[in-house]
Amino acid sequence: MRTYDWIVIGAGITGACLAYELGKQGFKVLLLEKDTSPDNATVYSYGGLAYWSGTDELTRTLGQEGIELHRNLSEELEGETEFREVDLVLTINRQDDPEMVSQNYNHFAITPELLSVNDACALEPLLNPNAIAGVLKLPHGHIHPQKTTNAYLQAFERKGGTIICEQVTDFLRQGDDVIGVKTEHNQYHSINTIVCAGGLSRSLLQQAGINVSNFFTHSQLIVTPPLDLELGTIVMPAVQQRFMLEAKAKELEGTSAWNPPYDEPTRIILDPGAVQFRDGSLCLGQISAIAPNPEAKLNPFAAEAQIRQQVSNILPLLEDVPGTCHSCLVAFNNQAIALLGNLANIKGVYLFSGFTSTLVFAPVLARRFADWLVGKEDKIIEQLQSVIKN
Repeated sequence: MRTYDWIVIGAGITGACLAYELGKQGFKVLLLEKDTSPDNATVYSYGGLAYWSGTDELTRTLGQEGIELHRNLSEELEGETEFREVDLVLTINRQDDPEMVSQNYNHFAITPELLSVNDACALEPLLNPNAIAGVLKLPHGHIHPQKTTNAYLQAFERKGGTIICEQVTDFLRQGDDVIGVKTEHNQYHSINTIVCAGGLSRSLLQQAGINVSNFFTHSQLIVTPPLDLELGTIVMPAVQQRFMLEAKAKELEGTSAWNPPYDEPTRIILDPGAVQFRDGSLCLGQISAIAPNPEAKLNPFAAEAQIRQQVSNILPLLEDVPGTCHSCLVAFNNQAIALLGNLANIKGVYLFSGFTSTLVFAPVLARRFADWLVGKEDKIIEQLQSVIKN
């Protein structure tokens, strides 16, 4: 029987970067992923790197580290991440006051430039001038999330890491300690197990009697094939309802809503936006819904119609482009920028999930966490550990 130093559950961007960093430090690591063809939040991510959005010393430090890491990541991993630096255009609704909207961004590490309608349309010609009162322009980073994840996975394997496609069904216990995991057909032993299963992390931990303030939204968006038209910026609304929706989840914490058999309160918002990847394909969306059942089914046809209607109001040429509506779970939490650390005073089980800015923060925190494990002092990791234990 082989015993690993670490089992990492989930091969999205969080699990992939963490497994790589652990392997880089010389740990014996097993990465378990339930799907041979991923269908998760990483696959359907916009790929944006909002390194400008730090609001305090912690998030500003991690934002700067994150963009520097991504600038050099393709070379380090010897794999293509499609990193680029691109303008982010935050559209201001016609009925809103541009100056007042702009003031909401004054506390970020980089404050945006307020552009008039004419200047906005000169920067992004696909915008509908009749639908906006102006835009906020910010420097932004962008990657292809799944290609970045694949690059991490390949680099992890080159360092001796093991990847197996099996779904974890439970934890192995020795008394109160976790000593590995069970899958449908196998058992795998480890000194430490870390859950990086995104929106499924909560239900997996619940099976083991561990409750965490790690929540999720059901996200829906349209993915298109490569198109001839060219979107020169990333377009998102300046007032994003998703963050307000996530804050409402706090109201349900401590109720039966987030626990089996699940209540079914569903709250739905739509933030119309669009991003184009290097091959010409687009992501359009997105709808976010709070439905505590991770298996809840949302109507893809209604979602597609709503997304097309609102996105085409801002970007009219995108109304009838071919595309398919997809859904995934997006993890978040109401405690910190991430939930990272040992859980519920149970030896051997950790959580790495619920990021506020996953693509920026997760690679940096994975690196810091792995360094911390081998003895490097890190006050940020210690701070996040203390949050998860409170």
